[in-house]
Amino acid sequence: MGRDPVAIARSLAKAGAPVISVVTESEHFGGSPELLSQIAQAASIPILRKDFITTREQLLESVDIGASGVLLIASILEKEQLFKLTEEALVLGLEPLVETHNEAEVITVNELKLTFLGINNRNIVEWEMDDGNVNTTEKLAGLVRPGVLVLSESSIASPMDVLRAIEAGAHGVLVGTAILRAQDPVEMYYRLSDPWR
Repeated sequence: MGRDPVAIARSLAKAGAPVISVVTESEHFGGSPELLSQIAQAASIPILRKDFITTREQLLESVDIGASGVLLIASILEKEQLFKLTEEALVLGLEPLVETHNEAEVITVNELKLTFLGINNRNIVEWEMDDGNVNTTEKLAGLVRPGVLVLSESSIASPMDVLRAIEAGAHGVLVGTAILRAQDPVEMYYRLSDPWR
């Protein structure tokens, strides 16, 4: 696209975005740890690292590059591994966003003492990229234990999608593609962050 992701992140932070998520996975999504480090230095808000995190070393790297939180994907981690990484993230001062995609994963993750739980509307294991909807959030949000903030992830493309996610029980949304592909990313952020206007 030829856009400067650091400049976009800076403008979104200025517009009031509470957190910016940065993909650091390079093979499939074209991200990098270096990009997260640049954004963390440019934007003075929390940065969530999105990657396939499976080791403590990746958690340590996340701290080093300036991440405030990390995505932990339940579908690619064994239960014991997920629980251990969640604990280690907290010890290191990283906020874990544990991502789920089905009922069994939500039930497992309910055993953890989490602040945030993500519901991905796409199946990341099958490399679903676009054309999804918020049906998965609508099916699963009611299963999340009380006191946990639910984020609806992926397939959020319009204010209507945000409203559907909120009505289903989500407390927030995690949006990437719709903002990055918008002609004016900041205006799209405003539209999605205030879907009632």
